[in-house]
Amino acid sequence: MKDLTNGSIVRHILVMTPPIMAGMISIMICQLVDLYFVSGLGDAAVAGVAAAGNAGFLVNGLMQVLGVGTVALIAHAVGRKDRADANLIFNQAVALSVLFGLLTLVAGAVLSRLYMRSIAADQATIEAGTVYLLWFMPALALEFVMQVIASALRATGIVRPAMLVRVVAVIINIALAPVLISGWGTGYALGVAGAGLASSIAVAIGALMLLAYFRKVERYVAFNPAQWRPQPHHLKRILNVGLPAGGEFAMMFIFMAVVYYVLRDFGAAAQAGFGIGQRVLGLINMPALAVGLAAGPIAGQNVGAANAARVRETFVKAALIVTIVMTGFMILAQLKPELLLAGFSNDPETMDIAYLFLRIISLNMVAQGLIFTCSSMFQALGNTRPVLLSSATRVFTYSLPAIWLSTRPGFRMEYVWYLSVAATMLQAGLSLWLLHREFGRRLTSSPKEKAPEQESAEPIAPLAREPA
Repeated sequence: MKDLTNGSIVRHILVMTPPIMAGMISIMICQLVDLYFVSGLGDAAVAGVAAAGNAGFLVNGLMQVLGVGTVALIAHAVGRKDRADANLIFNQAVALSVLFGLLTLVAGAVLSRLYMRSIAADQATIEAGTVYLLWFMPALALEFVMQVIASALRATGIVRPAMLVRVVAVIINIALAPVLISGWGTGYALGVAGAGLASSIAVAIGALMLLAYFRKVERYVAFNPAQWRPQPHHLKRILNVGLPAGGEFAMMFIFMAVVYYVLRDFGAAAQAGFGIGQRVLGLINMPALAVGLAAGPIAGQNVGAANAARVRETFVKAALIVTIVMTGFMILAQLKPELLLAGFSNDPETMDIAYLFLRIISLNMVAQGLIFTCSSMFQALGNTRPVLLSSATRVFTYSLPAIWLSTRPGFRMEYVWYLSVAATMLQAGLSLWLLHREFGRRLTSSPKEKAPEQESAEPIAPLAREPA
């Protein structure tokens, strides 16, 4: 366990960010590798896999319910030096992860085709997306327990093990993708089904590795089957923090679904170009998101320790780092978008759309980075309702005008991207204002008062160091 209530905040951020970013980039690279090999199957396959991947926003919403609630409450417990509460929250989150994983498998089997029919441009895209989802759902189901374990480690300042597991899983996925998708070495190509299967196998191996590490090495929190029985009071604590953050991903799902809906009249090439551009944009956003995720546990432990000045300093330093990084990427996307998008499709029309998308959307990169940072601060404070409010504002200020514009004569897809830029900047401004208000409310209370629900009779065991 690492004490983040002392020492240089910038140093803590810079030490924690690279492993977090490496883990996230490895996941994104895995998705891009799938798209690269699937691109040989045609625009319908690319559009189907990209559109099916949007369903991951809903599943990621459930993962955020667990991840955000686990990180915030365990970080607060660590800041209070309350190990017993940290363990109880962890084990209640494990029980929820099993339930959510089972729900994901059932929903995937029942709703995949219905979802694809609602957004796809043609029958070939529907079939490709449905097949991919059915083979990819086991990977999403297994991600829940991985999310809880990684979140518990991150709350205690440990990020390296989860990153290493992610990297190994991605290497396995990359190795399997050409074999299963294109039939390299076997002569038996599974197509889009192979893309989903490669991910599911890789995630299963990664989950086993993370479980083995956690059981043998981790000491601050541990599995305790006696605490897996649902305890409504503590489940409510997790859900109160996590549900609004999960709702943010549900808002993103709606946002992306609207994009696919208004683009479907432009054909599979338009949806494929957007899918490629969106995946690359996600990769570009990873450094800013990693900085925000690193700042969250730092601020969370200091919230638990009632150190208001250090919480505010964490936000200022993280926001400054994010702004510098995202400004650099915005300049690159404006001047040389082909450096970021090369190699994903041989179709000129698809790539022209991807170039156009990235040039316009890159205008809101700094705003998006600030949104990530504000979201992490709200999570650290234990109140994620403002995050949901700002996300809902973005969805409604974008979705309704986008659908209306798509019905007007002379509608062009550029309108979709410019509208998105405006909605994102509005969300960033609202997020900053809401965070300023939340700081005023929550960081002026009397220090070190412990709520009854935070008390624990168990003694605090000696803190373990992160293994090298």
